[in-house]
Amino acid sequence: MPIDSTDEALLRLLQANARLSTAELARSLGLSRTTVQSRLERLERSHIIEGYTVRLGDAARREWLRAHVLITILPKFAARAEAALRRIPQITSLFSVSGQHDLIAMVEAVSVEQMDFVLDEIGALDGIERTVSSIILSTRFVR
Repeated sequence: MPIDSTDEALLRLLQANARLSTAELARSLGLSRTTVQSRLERLERSHIIEGYTVRLGDAARREWLRAHVLITILPKFAARAEAALRRIPQITSLFSVSGQHDLIAMVEAVSVEQMDFVLDEIGALDGIERTVSSIILSTRFVR
């Protein structure tokens, strides 16, 4: 399903604040509430919008550690390794990438000890050939 500029603007508003009411969205976009509701329903039906969530702020995660973990997998183990990575709750997102690594995992842990455990857990999975971890020191911006 193609996304037009109005859909894109609607999605950006929701990404910034998914709690905005249909009336607030309509006002911001210069559309009627009915039009906004129809667009939302169409975006949900087509799985462009798959859900609404809470994004924790810095106050909630001030003490949490976050890391990007670059992962190299032996080719015949790719599906099994991905399935195992999905089961680790501290991995909040997983990206397939080009280049010398196969995947990048975003890991969030509540302590240094938990981060150490999770990194060891990832490295011990069948088919994981190598990992390289970078602890995130600060976030400059998120869109």
